[in-house]
Amino acid sequence: MRFEGKIAAITGGGSGIGKETAARFIAEGGKVAINGRDLAKLEAAAREIDPTGKHIIVSAGDIADPATGAALVEATVSRFGKLDVLVNNAGVFNPKPFLDLTEADYDWYLDTILKGKFFTAQAAAKAMREHGGAIVQTGSMWAIQAIGATPSAAYSAANAGVHAMVRNLAIELAPLKIRINAVAPAVVETPVYNTFLSDDQVKEVLPTFDALHPLGRNGQPRDIAEAILFLASDQASWITGTVLPVDGGVTAGRQ
Repeated sequence: MRFEGKIAAITGGGSGIGKETAARFIAEGGKVAINGRDLAKLEAAAREIDPTGKHIIVSAGDIADPATGAALVEATVSRFGKLDVLVNNAGVFNPKPFLDLTEADYDWYLDTILKGKFFTAQAAAKAMREHGGAIVQTGSMWAIQAIGATPSAAYSAANAGVHAMVRNLAIELAPLKIRINAVAPAVVETPVYNTFLSDDQVKEVLPTFDALHPLGRNGQPRDIAEAILFLASDQASWITGTVLPVDGGVTAGRQ
C-alpha cells in the first residue's frame, strides 16, 4: 500500500475533497489528522472514516489563524510521531462581481486561502525538515482561467498566490527533500456550494456546469483526491513545483 507507515495532516478534512482524501489515505495504510472549523463535523467525519479511532485524529480551528496550522502539525506529531504529508485543502468560495467586493470579502479569501496555506505549509515544513516529506496544496482552475458565470477576482487572486507559492517553495525546500505541488480543480461537486446556495439551488445550478468541462461532467471529490494522493506518494518522487489542472479539460480549450 502506498502510504503504509505514512502520516498525513489534511486541512478542510471534514467534508468533500479533504474527507475523501483522508479516507483513501487511511485505506492505503496511513494515519491522518484532519482539520476544520467545526469540531462536531470533524468528529463525525472521523468516526465515518475510521470507526476504531486508531488511525485518525481531529484538530479544529480556523486555518486563517497561523496558530491553527501550527496546532494541527503539533497534534499530528504528538499522536503519530512524525508528519510525512500535508494536504493544504481548506478553502472558501462565493462568486461575487468585482464591483461589489468589499475589503472584508478580500480579506476572507486572502486570509483563508493564501495566508492559511502559507503558514500551515511553514509549520509542516519545520516538522519535515529532518526527514523530508510532501506538501500538496489545493489551488484552483479559476487562478488559471476566468469563468464569466462565476466572477471570482479575489478568490482567483488568492489562489494565484498559492500557485506562485508552490513554485517558490519547491526550489527553497528541495534541499530538505520536501516536495510541494498543487492541484487546480474546476467545478467539483462538494458542500462548498451549499455555503451560498440552498439545496434546491445546488440541484438546479450545478448540472448547468457539466457542459463547461470538455469531458462533459463536473468533478467529484474522488477525482481530486486521486490526483492529490498521487502527488503525495512516492510515485511522484521526482515531481515538485507543479500545478496540476484536474479540471475535465477546461484549461485545455473549448469544443
